[in-house]
Amino acid sequence: MSTYATKLHLSDFLREPLIRTIINTLNLPRGSTGIDIGCGIGSNTLLLAEAVGKSGSIVGIDLCEDLLKYAQKRAAMCPQVVFRKGDMNAILSVDNAFDWAWSMDCAGYSPGDAVYLLKEIARVVKPGGRIFILAWSSQQLLPGYPGLEARLNTTSTGIAPFTNGQSPETHFLRALSWFKRTGIKEYTAQTFVGNIQAPLSEEKRNALISLFEMRWGIPKSELSENDHIKFQRLCHPNSPDFILDCPDYYGFFTYTMFHGKVAE
Repeated sequence: MSTYATKLHLSDFLREPLIRTIINTLNLPRGSTGIDIGCGIGSNTLLLAEAVGKSGSIVGIDLCEDLLKYAQKRAAMCPQVVFRKGDMNAILSVDNAFDWAWSMDCAGYSPGDAVYLLKEIARVVKPGGRIFILAWSSQQLLPGYPGLEARLNTTSTGIAPFTNGQSPETHFLRALSWFKRTGIKEYTAQTFVGNIQAPLSEEKRNALISLFEMRWGIPKSELSENDHIKFQRLCHPNSPDFILDCPDYYGFFTYTMFHGKVAE
């Protein structure tokens, strides 16, 4: 398994309870068909498969073959799940193939024409079917150090899903306008909160360590010398001041979901 896949797997221990809660709010029909766009290692695909039951079916697509190989191993006992290499901007599917489409930390989260992408997703969803796109939208993981965390969030890795020169209209939290321009109906937005509180299990501790590395594993040159020293002191597991060792540690993260129906 690749290093990135390992980090994704570890982070599941932090994110899975919240994602499961979000999926439960969708009330996906048992036996329905869906597509998971940007499925990664298949964590969400398998949760979606639980929601639709053995009579349903789900296709997970991703461009990364290493992630797909890991996803396929995890789904060995789930015949209703199929993983394929695929581009979200050119989905290899006939029109109106699925009852719903789901994409987390992928569609609308990376640079590109979000309206075009939503039209492509809507193409493969049946009229009246639903589209769900979600992305990590905020976090407070360094309690007591809001200034440092804010500066970390503006670095090249922490700034995702932004990119230099990206217009405000393409920011993920402007997605309601994308749904409107695409002709998707009954579009709504909702933000869900995942809470993290000490004492931390070993799984959650490792998940947060992995998250620190994925989100803030940054070149020293992007921080001032003082901020880099503080970052190392607070976020390195071998530091005597490692923030996860605080007996009263509390943090949270949010996922925002945009949801709408394909016009009939």
